[in-house]
Amino acid sequence: MNIPTYLSFPLRDLNLNWFYGRPLSPAPGGRGLPRKSKSKRGFTLMEMIIVLSIIALLMGLVIMNLGGVQDVAKIKKAKADIIAFKIALSTYQMQTGVLPTSDQGLKALWAKPTTDPIPDQWHRIMDEEVLDPWGHPYKYSSPGKHNPDGYDVYSMGEDGQDGAEDNIGNWSTAKSSP
Repeated sequence: MNIPTYLSFPLRDLNLNWFYGRPLSPAPGGRGLPRKSKSKRGFTLMEMIIVLSIIALLMGLVIMNLGGVQDVAKIKKAKADIIAFKIALSTYQMQTGVLPTSDQGLKALWAKPTTDPIPDQWHRIMDEEVLDPWGHPYKYSSPGKHNPDGYDVYSMGEDGQDGAEDNIGNWSTAKSSP
């Protein structure tokens, strides 16, 4: 049997250590694959635990700092809802000629009032009651405590207490300097 010359090589050059799981050693004459140096090895378990602990600590700090953002967002949503109520009440006044009474309240925007004055030209303006970001109904009074010539529309804020400092309404809360 004739073996082609390109397939013939001395068996001493055949290195099967890779096949048997032994480390490669250079073949005679300095040939063979080099060993990995210590600097190219992977991370130790301790290094991985330290890095993951630092990442978890940083994520915890970021999440704690985002808590204040939610409070600001709720206040802004309440202010936006109050502006929407002001627009809806202006529409109600244009349709009926009067604003709802304190007894009729904001409910007059989505359900026809049953107490005097009952408007002849009433049309639904809102689909349903809107709750403030803390789950409380918005309050309405006409004439208003803060706006005696108009009306007050307000949220009772996070604590749900009427008349508290955290109430958000259609009145100006800016304090003038002396």
